Amino acid sequence: MNSIKLHAPDIPPKVRHFRIFEAFEKLDPGEYLELTNDHDPKPLYYVFSIEREGTFEWSYLEEGPELWRVAIKKI
Repeated sequence: MNSIKLHAPDIPPKVRHFRIFEAFEKLDPGEYLELTNDHDPKPLYYVFSIEREGTFEWSYLEEGPELWRVAIKKI
């Protein structure tokens, strides 16, 4: 199973969500995007829920306090 790893703080804020969704679109079903961030990316979860409803599974791998890791699986 392939995955793409992104560290959100390394991506300029102006294009951060675009780049994350761009990476997600490159995935095949069953593959996942591993996102790390310096805060809980819960707002991104809500955007995924609206824009990609039914196409992903969201799982926390690590929940702070300094680093959050999320696996976003394409289904």
